[in-house]
Amino acid sequence: PTDGFYEWRKENGRRTPVYIRRRDGGLFAFAGLWEEWQSPDGSPLRTCTIITTEPNALIAPIHHRMAAILRPEDEALWLDHSLRDTKRLMAMLQPCPAEELEAYAVSPRVNNPANDDPACIQPLGGGET
Repeated sequence: PTDGFYEWRKENGRRTPVYIRRRDGGLFAFAGLWEEWQSPDGSPLRTCTIITTEPNALIAPIHHRMAAILRPEDEALWLDHSLRDTKRLMAMLQPCPAEELEAYAVSPRVNNPANDDPACIQPLGGGET
């Protein structure tokens, strides 16, 4: 689970980091895939990816795609390896409703991985986008 994520909005040749979270402040889960395979040197390698989908109305002005956010009732089902119903799985990959999320600009200090503190998610200029 996560409590939010960043996207970078392009404006006038500049990229502004935007923090996106649930309006109610709750946690949520992304749809993802993982795989373990053998690397060229023979050692096991675990890889993963977050699945993306079309953006909702909130995210579209920020980025051309968004992470597939699972509904709470779908989280356990997504992790069920026995589920093979492609239509049911694809239905889980719809964009999260825009009204469930909020987005606001944050400081570019998030671009430095050494900055790992609550200041990274503070609104820049005090406003929501």
